[in-house]
Amino acid sequence: MKPSINDKLSLIGVAIDLGAGTPGVSLGPQAIRYAGMIERLTDIGYEVQDRGDILAKKPANPVTEGTNLKNLEEVVRVNTVLAKEVAEAMEQGRFPLVLGGDHSIAIGTIAGVMQKVNNLGVIWFDAHGDVNTAETSPSGNIHGMPVAVSLGIGDQRLTSIGGAENKLQTKNIVYVGCRDLDLGERKVLKELGITVFTMHEIDRLGMTEVIDRAINIASDGTDGIHVSFDMDSLDPVFAEGTGTRVPGGLTYRESNLALEMIALTEKLVSAEFVEVNPIIDNKNQTAKTAVALAGSLLGEWLI
Repeated sequence: MKPSINDKLSLIGVAIDLGAGTPGVSLGPQAIRYAGMIERLTDIGYEVQDRGDILAKKPANPVTEGTNLKNLEEVVRVNTVLAKEVAEAMEQGRFPLVLGGDHSIAIGTIAGVMQKVNNLGVIWFDAHGDVNTAETSPSGNIHGMPVAVSLGIGDQRLTSIGGAENKLQTKNIVYVGCRDLDLGERKVLKELGITVFTMHEIDRLGMTEVIDRAINIASDGTDGIHVSFDMDSLDPVFAEGTGTRVPGGLTYRESNLALEMIALTEKLVSAEFVEVNPIIDNKNQTAKTAVALAGSLLGEWLI
């Protein structure tokens, strides 16, 4: 993506941490703004419309009767609002850039994009699989479920967001950077035949080969690519301020290279950066990294 393709961009924050096990990522959108996101995008050449933050309300009781899913009703409400915001931005011809917030917001982002893009490919940067359901999740945290939900798998209250018919195809989803998968997730990913590039493949093949393959998968027969970037895909050395850190992740340079290569395809239609937690960060460095990565994805070049 670059301004010469579409210089109109809508920034949508989602101040929610109810899908996660660690509080604080609800402050992520403001931390990213404070780190200079709007200025960075403006310098690249975008006309930025900041739509503000969708705010979550902490429920008195996080437990919903009949399920182990935590804060289900509020997560559903927030993602329903987000889906509408994303679809409205795209209806206006604007590129939606969503800032989280925990990774449960991908449910609403993808649902909104699929109101306008029928066949969507997704490149999912994450240390984790995020393909759990209520039956497989050891925690009940919905930020570990957005891929399953976007495939139409899981609680009907989640899968109905944006319409039950607007769901991803397994052949067009690809993971990059995984290194911590639950046993249930491993089983599901194998059964569904979803491509997963773990850190093992990145180490063996190199990021250039991995992203070339990822782009081919996400663009095969699709009308565009969505990038969902969880900051925990990076090694904690480069992203300390995220709630589910796993050693041995992507380097800063590998991440920028990957996003630059996706930008060059000119097939990007939407993106989100999630799981920035300023409460456990060091001098807002993780938010600053998110800003730099967004620049790489959205057409910022040195020369």
